[in-house]
Amino acid sequence: MNHKAIVFGAALAAGALGTAAQAQQGPPQFPDMTFFVTSKPGPDGANLGGLEGADKMCQTLAGVAGAGGKTWKAYLSTQGAGAVNARDRIGKGPWKNAKGVQIAANLEELHKDAKLSIDNTLTEGGRKLAGAGFNNNVHDILTGSDMEGKALPADKDMTCGNWTKGGEGTAMVGHADRMGLRDDVPSHSWNSSHPSRGCSLPALNATGGGALLYCFASN
Repeated sequence: MNHKAIVFGAALAAGALGTAAQAQQGPPQFPDMTFFVTSKPGPDGANLGGLEGADKMCQTLAGVAGAGGKTWKAYLSTQGAGAVNARDRIGKGPWKNAKGVQIAANLEELHKDAKLSIDNTLTEGGRKLAGAGFNNNVHDILTGSDMEGKALPADKDMTCGNWTKGGEGTAMVGHADRMGLRDDVPSHSWNSSHPSRGCSLPALNATGGGALLYCFASN
C-alpha cells in the first residue's frame, strides 16, 4: 500500500468517526429554557388529547432539548363547564427562550408587553419559525384564548372541542411573529389573532398554521 492510500484511508476513518460523534451528540440542549413553541404538530391537528395530551407534548419536546426536569404546560384555554384559563396554567415566570432571552418577567408583562417576535419566539431546538411572508408560514399558534390569556365565551367553539377535534371546528390562534395581513391589534397579538378555518392540519395550514403550541415551564 502506498503512502497516498494510507493517508486517504486515515482521512476516511477520521471522517467516519467525526460523523459518528456528531450523531451521538444528539439535538442541542437548552436546560435553562423555560419557554418555547413546539417545532412540530401532534398526529391529528388540533385534537391534542385535551389539555393532558398537550402538556405531554410540551414535556416530551422539552425533554429532548434537555429541559425535561421542569414541569411544562401548554398555553391553552378550555371553554364551557369547568373552563380553564391558559394564563392560570403556566406559573408566574420569568420565562426565557432557548437562547436565554427573557420574553416576560411575569404574567402581567407576558400579556401586556411580551418580548415575543419572529426573532424571540423560538422552538425547543432554538430555531425560528417560518412567519408571515414565507411560503411555509406556520405563525398561527393554537391558544383558544383572549388577549388576557383567558377562556373565551362558550357560545361558540374556539378550542376545537377543548382540544379533542381534528376535523371540523374552530380554534382561536395567535401570531407567533406578531405580524398579519393588517396593521391592527389582532394581527399583532401573539395569543388571540383570529379563528382557524378548521381543526385538521390541512385546515390549519390554510391560514398559516401548523397545529403548534406555546409551552411554558410552570415551576
